[in-house]
Amino acid sequence: MIPVLFKIGPLPIHSYGVMLVVAFLTDYFLLKYLLKERGMEKEERTRLAGDVVMWAAIGGIVGSRVYYIIENFSRFLEDPIGMIFSGAGLVFLGGLMGGVAAGYILIIRRGFKWLEFADMVAPLIILGYAIGRIGCLLVGDDYGVSTDVPWAMTFPIGTPPTTVPVHPTQIYETLLGFGIFAILWKLRGKLKPTGSLFSLYLILAGLERFSIEFIRTNTHYFFSLSGAQIISILMILLGTIMIVRLRQASGEKASLESSP
Repeated sequence: MIPVLFKIGPLPIHSYGVMLVVAFLTDYFLLKYLLKERGMEKEERTRLAGDVVMWAAIGGIVGSRVYYIIENFSRFLEDPIGMIFSGAGLVFLGGLMGGVAAGYILIIRRGFKWLEFADMVAPLIILGYAIGRIGCLLVGDDYGVSTDVPWAMTFPIGTPPTTVPVHPTQIYETLLGFGIFAILWKLRGKLKPTGSLFSLYLILAGLERFSIEFIRTNTHYFFSLSGAQIISILMILLGTIMIVRLRQASGEKASLESSP
């Protein structure tokens, strides 16, 4: 665990914050590369990539905060100001919804087709997630339940601390995230119709998070499912419905075009 990487005078530089910056910068440079693949001019792609990352970051922070407050509403009622401005609570699933919503507004305002852009950024979303989980490992957050597997870890100064060996689910999710990124990156530009790659992202990311929640320490709600699992199911269903509808629409279009 390395919650604080170093200090600049009295200012601590937290490892989680650094990994978030690494995630955003990585996605920024990869997005510029993808825009270059599509023939966009250097100045335009630099400006667009910067705007997308900035809007996604702002939307992601707001979304993650809202999700955190909803999941901890009783604590919010006790100390609303403290909950709003707390350093904790950067929940990925809330951040995903907020980031996608903000990105959608930006892309539509710039005149781009949403599904085309969603396909482009799908690999980048899961890559950012995987990098962010390294930050969770360094700060000792989002670990799993107790276990006696040989690779179990303790987080004595984690958030919250634990001296009991637990599943290092941060490592599991980082590895799974990199694997999903590799699949989506390999398939970019190959899956048809447009929107299929983003749909596949929703399914794979939903399956990953749904599965990992069985060994996480989150609160469980309906049918012994955590809030993250409920959202993961919605992601899987949405991705599946999108693929079916997109292929139906593509088939109908092809049929009309081939009609005399």
